Amino acid sequence: MAGGLIEAVNFGDATRVSAEIGKGSPQEQRDAAKRTPLLLATRADHVEIARLLIEAGADVNAKDNIRDTPFLYAGAEGRNDILRLILATGKAKLDDTNRYGGNALIPAAHHGHPDTVRILIDAGLDVDHVNSLGWTALLEAVILGDGGPIYQEIVTILLAGGADVTVADRDGVTPLGHAKRMGYDAIAGLIERNAGNRAVE
Repeated sequence: MAGGLIEAVNFGDATRVSAEIGKGSPQEQRDAAKRTPLLLATRADHVEIARLLIEAGADVNAKDNIRDTPFLYAGAEGRNDILRLILATGKAKLDDTNRYGGNALIPAAHHGHPDTVRILIDAGLDVDHVNSLGWTALLEAVILGDGGPIYQEIVTILLAGGADVTVADRDGVTPLGHAKRMGYDAIAGLIERNAGNRAVE
């Protein structure tokens, strides 16, 4: 059964959360899905509650039953205020991976969060990390994006962050090859201009 701190987080009650912390309510208690109070606050984007929990020493890398952590979820879903708080602790496992074998940068790119992509690259995440599907953040931005302005911005940020355009998927298709196949001319142009002769199809 969920404890008082989890209940307070689920109600979005920062005053009660502060009181629970003050009386020593366990920071790492779990709900039925093994989610900690900080992960629940991150999922709900309760920034002030997350701040209280982080300042009280909550584990930013605690995994739930589907391998999400506060850090990974904040990155994947563009919870940028909470992500910055987590990164400021210096405790985030930057090389941690989700249930798909990807670091936080890959779903941030997939889900269309350019500011998050920038934050994560600046934090030092591996821009060319390959997940269990055989995809990098750049491949996901092309394959799973819609080719529109947001994904063009994400591709631009990834390229500026040093993404290797020659890293192909398991079928040997590069980001440029996918962009051309899907008719994403603007993205194809970005890759070609960035890579020159290295942008092979």
